[in-house]
Amino acid sequence: MDIVLVYPEIPHNTGCVARTAAATGVRLHLVEPLGYSLSDRYLKRAGLDYWPLVDLVVHADWERATAALALRSERPVAERLSLFSSKGGRSLFEVPFAEDQILVFGREADGLPEELLDAHPGARVRIPILPAVRSLNLAASVCLATYTALERSGHRFPNPEGIHARDPRMDLGLGAADVARRE
Repeated sequence: MDIVLVYPEIPHNTGCVARTAAATGVRLHLVEPLGYSLSDRYLKRAGLDYWPLVDLVVHADWERATAALALRSERPVAERLSLFSSKGGRSLFEVPFAEDQILVFGREADGLPEELLDAHPGARVRIPILPAVRSLNLAASVCLATYTALERSGHRFPNPEGIHARDPRMDLGLGAADVARRE
């Protein structure tokens, strides 16, 4: 499973998403342009000391991201996409998910690009909320979607006892800029 943030703008949200990625072992992809630098102190702070546990890949654009994602499964990328949008789609709680699902989220201000949503109309997924609320926070949406998708795909969650065992890599003081790979 993969989490993709397309043009994220707020470093704190990306840092919180990185913590979800670290907690679940799901790879996190960022599609440029980003609204911040990978060395941003707020990004590092929001991700706490979990950055060494994050499998972080940065892509120059959507085309390069999809090319990299295509290598992660035999199924075509288009069949694996779940495009999260507040502009309609099937409820998160009605969508089947597979182990190779790609959970895609747009920028905080205006979501995913319309051309991406239009190219994959059957891939739209929404999180049900009251009509008076425009949307949920990006990090909260990613967390809810990731755990729901993992559970629905039959993923076996590690550590059912909830025991914390500190990973020594967390003592390295690394941030996003230190662990990110460019593809």
